[in-house]
Amino acid sequence: MRYPETMTTPDLNLLVALDVLLTEGNVTRAAKRLHLSASAMSRALARLRDTTADPLLVRAGRGLVPTPRALELRSQVSALVLAAQSVLRPSVQPDLQKTTRTVTLRTSEGFAENFGPALIERTSSEAPGVRLRFVQKLDKDSSQMREGIIDLETGVVAKEIGPEVKAQALFRDRFVGVVRAGHVLSKRKITSARYACARHIGISRQGLEMGPIDDAMNAMGLQREVSAIVGGFSTAVALARATDLVASVPERHTGNLRAGMHTFALPFETPEFTVSLLWHPRFQSDAVHQWLRQIVVETCDLRT
Repeated sequence: MRYPETMTTPDLNLLVALDVLLTEGNVTRAAKRLHLSASAMSRALARLRDTTADPLLVRAGRGLVPTPRALELRSQVSALVLAAQSVLRPSVQPDLQKTTRTVTLRTSEGFAENFGPALIERTSSEAPGVRLRFVQKLDKDSSQMREGIIDLETGVVAKEIGPEVKAQALFRDRFVGVVRAGHVLSKRKITSARYACARHIGISRQGLEMGPIDDAMNAMGLQREVSAIVGGFSTAVALARATDLVASVPERHTGNLRAGMHTFALPFETPEFTVSLLWHPRFQSDAVHQWLRQIVVETCDLRT
């Protein structure tokens, strides 16, 4: 293809430099990743500034911060570089028995404790060199997936998610009540009034005092007494096992954790919710990642 004389042919190598610079936010680290000298990386940044007519990275204290234009370009540039790398890389199915890799999953404590053992057993059997690293999910920030720090994540997603996140439904879940064996609530039918009169454990990562259980009860003109607030399902179940407090937790997330305890259906309606598997598009075509996504789905045994 012949470009008109008035059109400048873009230097596509600058895309790679821009992607690394925006990821690292540091000229020296970007140069190291690309095996360039710091001066060569600085020259590339200067050319990028001329090409885009934007400073892209500006000094803030001892570091550099991206401009609004740089933030706008970041995901687009990353996708272009990944697509180019995929085109130029031969498609080879890995030998899972010989694959060595650490895969990071960001999940709730309940998910890791309930589904983790089966995932580890399956992974060890099919790919003994693949190590699963579970990290706790403390918020819904997807930046770690975008940066490649997190390989997979589980959670409840909004009806519409951005292009930087892929999602696949794993299972539907609902809240149930759980108390220690022999608890007074385990001896007769649970009514909304009996449930409301008990002392409860609230569950909130942010330490909030109100949640979906309280919303459902308030709609009936009822209110529960929350004696303790914890940040995760497994902690709530552990406290309920050792006290007279009631924990209301997702059923599928806590199946193993509730062994030996008395579980009951809540005496009022609460909305069911879908737990999904999330990942960044950069891993969409990665063969090992595809295999891992499949075994997570099979382990969770999707039921609609």
